[in-house]
Amino acid sequence: MTLSAYLMLSAILFCIAVAGIFINRKNLIVLLMCIELMLLAVNFNFIAFSRFMGDMSGQIFVFFILTVAAAEAAIGLAILVVLFRNRRSINVGELNEMKG
Repeated sequence: MTLSAYLMLSAILFCIAVAGIFINRKNLIVLLMCIELMLLAVNFNFIAFSRFMGDMSGQIFVFFILTVAAAEAAIGLAILVVLFRNRRSINVGELNEMKG
């Protein structure tokens, strides 16, 4: 496969994630999944360029991004669980008020 095929696949993944964010603004779980899909598309670009240029630094950088993405997912889901326990809903439209 050529580099342009990998970049096209990455662009399609990124566009699906952006469309998911704009289309579905109500469900917080879907928003988190779309953000993770964006990070996956960026990682795919790093790996494709790293492979075709013969440099391992892109693949090493992906490990750092995956670590940050895993931490972001864990913290996001923990916040989501707390919000659901307090408000009995994960609708983003209902989360505009903060209680002190």
